[in-house]
Amino acid sequence: MSLVSGWRLALRLACREAWQAKGRSAVVLVMVTFPVVAVVAADVAQATASVSHVEGLSRQMGAAAAEITPAFPGQGSGQGSGQHGKPAPIAQVVRALGSGPRPAIRLRTDAVGVRTRLGILYATATAVDARSPLANGLFRLTSGRLPSTSDEVDVNAELVSQGFAVGDSLTEANGTTLRIVGTAEDATSRTTPYLLGTADLPMAATDAGTSWLIGGAPVSRPEVHAAEQLGVDVTSRQVEEHPTKAQQALESESSDHAQLYPALVLIGVMALTEVVLLAGPAFAVGARRQSRSLALISANGGTPAQSRRVVLGTAMVIGTFAGVAGIGLGIGLARLLLPLLQSMSDSYFGPFQVRWEHVVGAAALGLLSALLAAVVPAWVASRQDVVAVLAGRRGDRAASLRSPVLGLVLVGCGVIVAALGSRRGSSELLIGGAAVLTVFGMVLVVPVVVLGVARLGRRMPLPLRYAVRDAARHRTRTVPAVAAVAATVAGLVALAIGTSSQQARSRADYIPQLPVGESSISLNGGHVDLRALEQAVARVAPRARTSAVVGVQGNRELGTGSGSLAGMGIVSSLPLQALVSDGSAQPALMRQHLNETEWRRVSPILRAGGVVIFGTHDVAAGHAVIRLRGRPGVRVPSATVGVGAATPAVGAVLAPQVAKALGLRVKTVGVLVTGPPLTSQQESDLRQVLAGTDRASYLYTERGYQVSGRERVVLWILFGLAAVLMVGGTLTATFLALSDARPDLATLSAVGAPPLVRRTVAAAYAVSVGLLGALLGAAVGLVPGIAVSYPLTRTFGEAPGPAHYLSIPWLEIGAVVLALPLLTALVVGVLARSRLPLVARLD
Repeated sequence: MSLVSGWRLALRLACREAWQAKGRSAVVLVMVTFPVVAVVAADVAQATASVSHVEGLSRQMGAAAAEITPAFPGQGSGQGSGQHGKPAPIAQVVRALGSGPRPAIRLRTDAVGVRTRLGILYATATAVDARSPLANGLFRLTSGRLPSTSDEVDVNAELVSQGFAVGDSLTEANGTTLRIVGTAEDATSRTTPYLLGTADLPMAATDAGTSWLIGGAPVSRPEVHAAEQLGVDVTSRQVEEHPTKAQQALESESSDHAQLYPALVLIGVMALTEVVLLAGPAFAVGARRQSRSLALISANGGTPAQSRRVVLGTAMVIGTFAGVAGIGLGIGLARLLLPLLQSMSDSYFGPFQVRWEHVVGAAALGLLSALLAAVVPAWVASRQDVVAVLAGRRGDRAASLRSPVLGLVLVGCGVIVAALGSRRGSSELLIGGAAVLTVFGMVLVVPVVVLGVARLGRRMPLPLRYAVRDAARHRTRTVPAVAAVAATVAGLVALAIGTSSQQARSRADYIPQLPVGESSISLNGGHVDLRALEQAVARVAPRARTSAVVGVQGNRELGTGSGSLAGMGIVSSLPLQALVSDGSAQPALMRQHLNETEWRRVSPILRAGGVVIFGTHDVAAGHAVIRLRGRPGVRVPSATVGVGAATPAVGAVLAPQVAKALGLRVKTVGVLVTGPPLTSQQESDLRQVLAGTDRASYLYTERGYQVSGRERVVLWILFGLAAVLMVGGTLTATFLALSDARPDLATLSAVGAPPLVRRTVAAAYAVSVGLLGALLGAAVGLVPGIAVSYPLTRTFGEAPGPAHYLSIPWLEIGAVVLALPLLTALVVGVLARSRLPLVARLD
């Protein structure tokens, strides 16, 4: 009963203190609520965005009890088949399912060409009885009505953006004219052009794109096995929604949860550490403000445990309120962000979903972080010198040597573990553990670093000297803030090194098929009107220049007496074996590997009826025997142009006489598009034009190595979150320090310091905390960052290139370490008050 009474008093005092110090309580509340809001919003968004296999059944099979798909020999799970190895008739399969009457509708899907103002655009077409209840869930009607005859269709927003509207006519590539009677969206794909028609919609659907939706009672597992004996695949809603234990175990083994959970645990530990370090300074200042009250409690017979309860009670009150507020704000934030996230996805999200067990866990994490943040200030407050406090003196106890020694040991262990994790065959989990060890070791070393910087401050300007000495005098407030900034920067540096190294390897492995910015059109389908094609390109991209690529098409083995002309390998976007040129003008495709000087060297060889070969190094003009496999060779003048380690787009350039002597057919294999790079819209429009003129043609635009959009978004989110945490930690520590140092600053004003001094002191606080934390974090982040680059970029076997890639983005790291603290200091200097009322002080 005394324990309950003791906590009741502590909580009452905590509520009163939180209400009286509204500003400081708001800072702590924000620090604790922010990660709860982020975790809840991310969890709700992920739960809504992810569509499980069971949730996706309606998108696949509508409201049907089962979907039947023909399984031809060598496909599917059917054990038997109908006559001549074909699936049995659908009526026989339905009878095998039993369980009373079962309505059935046919579902067909195929890609159809739609004529547009530019050419042909390919769309996914669904042919089904859309008015049947079994089709509910396959699509979503957004305007107009559903098609009722074979010449009516609905289109989605993607086709509407191409100029189609309800009431217009739509013509397929085969000449069939359809009338648009409404707009409808496919249940799964959001950005793919989509047509919805009746079951007898004219289109060349193959049997592979046909299935049957079966209604009636649920289809049991024995009924599924009976039907599959007739040569079909059966997907039963009941069976999919109630998998066996063996199926659940198989799905669990095939999922990536085993690799995901350790990463989530590591992220959770780091996030908890961040919150504890960020909120710790606020509790330290609060405990200092309560020091006189706590000293009076001790002077009147209070125990150290009762003093700790008062400080921890504040954490319990604020942590509980932060958890509840974080749940509401997180769910609301997720609701607001979902439209933006949906616009970035090609597929539709599921229904809005809140996993309450996860949400409550996030709120509990907020309460735990608040309690952990208050543990050290509570312990320090319970051990304070009562006489000194009542006399008005303050200051931290002398720093212990045990903590920095232990910190150095942890950092050393972290380096060793990181080295072990970087070895071949070791787990990335070791590198994650090394990151945790080095961060915690760094936290224990921070007090000594703060004291060392303060001793060096005697040669610094007054504001900076004052800031570093005050930071060392009040380490319980300064150390957590510096450690929080350092931990954030360490994680960011490690992430930046790992990502940059991975991109360095991907960039090195990437082989461009054309010079960056150029495009090629492969002409694979017979005779093409080049003049019309060039005019079409000019309409879509007026500033583009086109040039025909003349050469030998095919894959016949062409070589010299010493080997194949493509022995070093070629990578080309065109169906090209060798270029053909008489040497009068340099082919546009050769500019990728030949400059004007080299062209002047080799063009006489072509004019003399020879051949130019691309190799690893230059070879002077001479003669070579060019032959096809199984045929006599032709001895012609030759020269070799070295391209080094680069992969050429073509193996050789032949004079027309050489091609004729070898019996090779020379033709225009493609068109090279140069000039300003095609935009994404121009590229899409040109594809439609090409599909309308030559369905076998292929457009390729070389844009060089590109970071995927999803990876770019994730990196921006992580960098933004780290910047917010770093700036937030610095601002929190700075304004708490200014609040705690009001008597000192007022004394400076009393002795004649100008108002600008307070602003410069405030900026110096921000610089000392932000810059010191950033420098420590950058040094610590190098350890896991370099270690994780090994498993991310390691090359196995005899693959060419380095066995490991390491890329440290010094510019980005420098911006975080130097620019961000200076920017924060500038913000603090502008926002800080320059005048303060005089206050009394005793120390």
